[in-house]
Amino acid sequence: MQEKWLLAGLSVALLMSTCSALYEDQIKKFDWRGVNVGALKQSRVDLNHFQPRILVSTHEGVVASLCVKTGELVWRQVLEQKPRGDIKLLQVSGFSDDSSDTAAAPMGSNMGFDMLTVQGHAPALVRGWNTNMGALEWEWSIMPMNTERAQDAMWIYSKSVLYHVLPAWRSHLEVTAYFASSGHSTGSTSKVIAPWITPEGCTLSGTFYVCTEGKQLISLDLVSKSGQVIRTSLETEPKEKTQALTGLNGVVIVDGKPISVNKEQSICGGLQSSSYAVGSFNYRKILANADLSSGILKINALYLDNCAPAAELEQSLLFPEHFGTPSLNNFDCKQKRNGEGKNCLFLFSTTSESIVAVQQGRVRWSREEALANVIDSQFVDLPLADTEGTLENEMKGKAGDIASAFLRRITTQAVQIRSLFLHVIGLGPPPTDTQRAGLVRDSFGLHKMLVLLTRSGKIFGIDNVSGKHHWQLYLSNVVGFANDEQMRLIVQRSAKHFPLQPLCTILGKNAVNGKGVLYRFNPITGQVAEGGLVQLDYNIKQLSLLEETEKDFVKGILLLDASNKVHVYPKHATPLADGMYLYTADVKSAEVAGYFIKYAGGQLSSTHIWNARLGGHNSEQQIIGVAGKNPIEHVHSQGRVLGDRSVLYKYINPNLVAFVTQAPDSTHKSVLNLYLVDVVSGSVVFTMTHRKVRAPLSIVHSENWLAYSYFNEKLRRTEITTIELYEGKTQANSSVWSSLQAPPMPLVERQSYILPTIVEALRETITERGITNKHVLIGTASGSIVEMPWHLLDPRRPIASTTQGREEGAIPYIPELPLPTESHINYNQTVARLRNIYTAPSGLESTCLVVATGLDLFVTRVAPSKTFDLLKEDFDYILISIVLVALTSGSLIVKHLASRKLLKQAWK
Repeated sequence: MQEKWLLAGLSVALLMSTCSALYEDQIKKFDWRGVNVGALKQSRVDLNHFQPRILVSTHEGVVASLCVKTGELVWRQVLEQKPRGDIKLLQVSGFSDDSSDTAAAPMGSNMGFDMLTVQGHAPALVRGWNTNMGALEWEWSIMPMNTERAQDAMWIYSKSVLYHVLPAWRSHLEVTAYFASSGHSTGSTSKVIAPWITPEGCTLSGTFYVCTEGKQLISLDLVSKSGQVIRTSLETEPKEKTQALTGLNGVVIVDGKPISVNKEQSICGGLQSSSYAVGSFNYRKILANADLSSGILKINALYLDNCAPAAELEQSLLFPEHFGTPSLNNFDCKQKRNGEGKNCLFLFSTTSESIVAVQQGRVRWSREEALANVIDSQFVDLPLADTEGTLENEMKGKAGDIASAFLRRITTQAVQIRSLFLHVIGLGPPPTDTQRAGLVRDSFGLHKMLVLLTRSGKIFGIDNVSGKHHWQLYLSNVVGFANDEQMRLIVQRSAKHFPLQPLCTILGKNAVNGKGVLYRFNPITGQVAEGGLVQLDYNIKQLSLLEETEKDFVKGILLLDASNKVHVYPKHATPLADGMYLYTADVKSAEVAGYFIKYAGGQLSSTHIWNARLGGHNSEQQIIGVAGKNPIEHVHSQGRVLGDRSVLYKYINPNLVAFVTQAPDSTHKSVLNLYLVDVVSGSVVFTMTHRKVRAPLSIVHSENWLAYSYFNEKLRRTEITTIELYEGKTQANSSVWSSLQAPPMPLVERQSYILPTIVEALRETITERGITNKHVLIGTASGSIVEMPWHLLDPRRPIASTTQGREEGAIPYIPELPLPTESHINYNQTVARLRNIYTAPSGLESTCLVVATGLDLFVTRVAPSKTFDLLKEDFDYILISIVLVALTSGSLIVKHLASRKLLKQAWK
């Protein structure tokens, strides 16, 4: 009996310990997460399995299973990051080139597999997976002797044997065979002399290693014992790189034409297409191809045994433009339920990094995997409702006299009453598309349009509250800039200027000629606006945003080209560029330069005014991080009150930019240098050096402080250093800052802390007026986002508890920073491969909007100082109403009784 009571007590204790979580009604109430897998690399569609599935591997190092009907994730496994997580081979049991090949294991063995993957090169990891639940069943690895050459290695799977093919360019091939399930070598490494192999013109097609040389294909069967060199003549020299046709051994695609170098594998002639895939239909092998022409996707197929067309598979459909150019990846067919014919599912990858499934002449579903590589983000205010917009437009009007203002108010209200009456009787104007979609600004400015720019050139307009995709755009042949700079997304006009529509601009580089590209659009509707796509005739070197114009409230874009000439877009904002300063930074040489912009005689000119070489005397250092201040940031308090009631004024320099350089060192392995540079005058305000530290580096710069994290190689841990700059107890100028007449060098407070995790991203919270306390959002390698109050990172934390420190509210210094679970703003919504965190102010001073991007997408809101300007959800309106009515009634009754008492006293 005692054992039963003890067991019951332990069970209750375990249950109590698992109850520490959010309330159920709080989960996903103010946040949402999008789960992605990345751009498609290899896939296997299996409709005839007892559990139909689509198995995929992606360029982001992910293997996953997708639902055939909806495209939703069944399971996902995120592998190691590149290069270790680069998937070289995906082999699914029953999908080998040899139809008799299976991956079944011997009786009583656990070394079989449903799916096999090979990833990385030093070491190369071979793993066997259970495809029903995505579980890893076994793995083995090999470490090559030459790790530099190993990154070019290829793998073949044939008859339960894995072949490791290691090329030595212009020399030979080294082929080693391993048993796929155990990793044991089947024998010695064979060396095949092949002096014609080059990295540009060779590919692996099944067991054949095929290279192009002039107007011929030279191939080798790596599994054959003869080692015969096969030469196949071509009509013309190939213009594009040769690609293998998966599913057919020894068949390659040369300029859109399939060509067989395998005598045992025949191929139909006269074919020309942009993409091919091999499958089965009616127990016969099928070669399907797909082409996009004038927005119409056409799918054709033919039988490989007699080259007869498979009319049942032919279909055409209207393909949405925002998907880009499709490429057929895989397909499979299944008997229909009524027994009349078969139903086929075609899986496409696109240039916009989407995964599209086509079935029965229509798009069955799609996955927007471009969101796995977001490079920029903006929160855009939604437009006002018509009635609110009319009222705001009236308030913006010039006052004049009282009579005219009163007449405008009466006229406006009459129009509103008329609109209300027409709406009631059903004769009012129909709602606009944005109103029908619910895209109307709320009272607190929490509902916004989240505009995301991705690496592939695709742009999304997403509701930040519901996560709904309202529109999508795709820019083909537009890429990032040189110097490892990505494309930029800029808001030129917000929705605050009713009735003008908001305006966004994307700046990038033309992938063909390298010239600059501008694309202007409405961020609420996604429609082209004010010129749309503009092809510039110069290369963009640097850009900056100007002030709003009085004409149309558009912020002009100042562009500096490669020849240091200055341009402004739109042109009517050119005069606003007069007196501007620009800076450029070369990442490789660590050279920073400053320019002054002058407007005279209707023309803009730039003058090189300063230059700083941060690379050292031998230019070994390279810039690995640049951090400026947020241009929309507001500084509420200009000083800090000390324990003796004096004020320590902040060094608030809006032109201060932090540069971090890294260089190898013979003594300290790696040296990291921090430079705080005034980019107007070119003066170096502060420098600091860290020895035996290296990347990953994350940095955030705000107000008068700076925080950056790095990895300490000596102590093998992640550290974060914080810096605060102060002018002193006297302020040089409280109203205007001038870098040309700057105060003396600032007082610098610095401190370092230890973090128990690897930091991937840092970002500060930002609010409308800057009144709310600043917190730092820390994105970790485990996918969590920690909200860290600044008072824990404060470099002025005293070593010991003192009276002055307690007066200031400073916490005594402890090197280890805690990461409590209640500070994780994404609780259990892990963001895989977290890369960036973006923040934006809302209409409430207490609330900051947050979006975290990586392989996944997570959107939420935070309140660093709690919601001091908002009533709680459980606020008891009934009780407060009763209390107010009771107090009002009581005061009236007491007043009446007091007056009667005074009247009685007067009659005595």
